[in-house]
Amino acid sequence: MEKIHTDKAPKAVGPYSQAVISGGMVYTSGQIAINPETDTIEAKTVEEQTEQVMQNLKAVLEASGSSFENAVKTTCFLADMGDFAVFNGIYAKYFTSLPARSCVAVKTLPKNVLVEVEVIAEV
Repeated sequence: MEKIHTDKAPKAVGPYSQAVISGGMVYTSGQIAINPETDTIEAKTVEEQTEQVMQNLKAVLEASGSSFENAVKTTCFLADMGDFAVFNGIYAKYFTSLPARSCVAVKTLPKNVLVEVEVIAEV
C-alpha cells in the first residue's frame, strides 16, 4: 500500500492520507473546498466550492498517477440536496467518463462546507 501526498491539495484535517494506492486502484479521501495555497475555505457558493473540490481531486489523482478519466466510482456528499442540479452540472464537466456514483445529502460536512467528493480510480 502506498500513501499519497501532494502540496497541490489540502493537507489532511485529521489522521488520514489524501489518498492510498492499493491493488492498482487509488482511493482518495473526501476532498472539501480548502484552498491548498492559503489553507482556508474561500469559496462561499456551491458552485465555487465544487470547482475547488474538483481542483483538489485533480491534484490528488495526478499525484497518484491517475486522472478523472480513470475514475471507477465517486461518492458525493451535499449539505443541501437543493444544490444537486448546480453541483451535477459542474461535476459533469470533470467526470466525462461517467463513473458509478452515489450522491447523498448529509446533516453537516467538515468545516461546514457545502460539498465533499471522494473517488476510486484505476492507476
